[in-house]
Amino acid sequence: MNTKTQNTRIIKRFSLEGKVAIITGASKGIGESIARGMAEAGAKVVISSRKQVAVDAVAERFKADGLEATGIACHVGNEVQLQNLVDKTMETYGRIDIIVNNAATNPVFAPIAQVEGNIFDKIMGVNVKSPFTFSNMVYPIMKKQGGGAIIHISSVEGQRPSAGLGLYSVSKAALIMLTQSQAKEWGQDGIRVNAICPGLIQTKFSAALWQNEKVLKTVENHLPLRRMAQPDEMAGLALFLASDASSYCTGGIFDADGGHMIT
Repeated sequence: MNTKTQNTRIIKRFSLEGKVAIITGASKGIGESIARGMAEAGAKVVISSRKQVAVDAVAERFKADGLEATGIACHVGNEVQLQNLVDKTMETYGRIDIIVNNAATNPVFAPIAQVEGNIFDKIMGVNVKSPFTFSNMVYPIMKKQGGGAIIHISSVEGQRPSAGLGLYSVSKAALIMLTQSQAKEWGQDGIRVNAICPGLIQTKFSAALWQNEKVLKTVENHLPLRRMAQPDEMAGLALFLASDASSYCTGGIFDADGGHMIT
């Protein structure tokens, strides 16, 4: 086998040609970057977020670049809307090969003792129950097709909690265990389930941290790479986990944190 043939073979392992991927929370930030990466790898991507105008805008940008994309609005905390997301995707593309549970919430920055029960319910509902529910909706489709890839976007906070992010950390720790439980139960159906744990990423979601110069400097000085990440830096890992390049990876918890977990 010559070098050119070997390179082509390797590249094909990362191809998502013929695959259909749904990415939640994809109107901006990490979700949009992952969606673009998968579309550039050949996937037909469904851009999902709460507002139709927002997902349509992203889909149109993708189409302008020659990529295949459809926008379907969905609030992941609403089971009716989640089912509609599944149904409309099947109506449009006829299959679902990949889902990325990226949508998340963290409405408070406070000690656990100061957080009321309704906030607990909201955080757990969006960060844990919705990935559980959405995955269960897609499971029979993937099983019938002979397999699929589920990627949960967790966080390093699910492994090492920070002050003021206690409940968020609890929710992301639960998502890690959901990842491993699904991987153990669904592997026999050809469905691989993995989680990505980002560190500090420069997104609107984490703006309260990185817009505080003192906090940002402390975080960056703590990291071996000495900087926070950009959303695009999560796309490569997600592509790996969605593609045949990771065909023997399931139940994995992959840190993308600039070295946070080793300090």
